[in-house]
Amino acid sequence: MAKTIPRVGSRKNGRIGSRKNTRRIPKGVIHVQASFNNTIVTVTDVRGRVVSWSSAGTCGFRGTRRGTPFAAQSAAANAIRTAVDQGMQRAEVMIKGPGLGRDAALRAIRRSGILLTFVRDVTRMPHNGCRPPKKRRV
Repeated sequence: MAKTIPRVGSRKNGRIGSRKNTRRIPKGVIHVQASFNNTIVTVTDVRGRVVSWSSAGTCGFRGTRRGTPFAAQSAAANAIRTAVDQGMQRAEVMIKGPGLGRDAALRAIRRSGILLTFVRDVTRMPHNGCRPPKKRRV
C-alpha cells in the first residue's frame, strides 16, 4: 500500500483568513484602459496579481457618462484607495487606449500620494499587419 504524502498547509490544518488583507505590497503596477465608452483601472503587484480594480461603470456611471474624464477620475481614485490601504507607496503606470479618461485618471493617480516610477503608453498600434475586411456590396 502506498504511503500517503502529508499535505503541508492544507485546508484541514487551519482556517483560511482573508487573503486580501494579508498581502503588503510596497510596489505595484497601475493599468489604465481608457476606451471611448468606459475606463477600467486595475492595480496589480509586480508579478501581475490583481490587488484591486475599478471602472467607471462600477462607480455608478451609466451610458455615455462612463466615457467622461470625471468618471475615469472616480474609477482611478476608487481602485487606488484600497491599494494604498495595503501599503502601496510606489507604482508604475501603464496607460492603454484612446479614451478621454487617460489624462484624468493619471491626474487622480498623481494626487493619491503614490510615487510614480514611470508612466508608459502601451496602446497597440497597427502597422499594416492585418488585411482589411472585404468591402461590402451596396
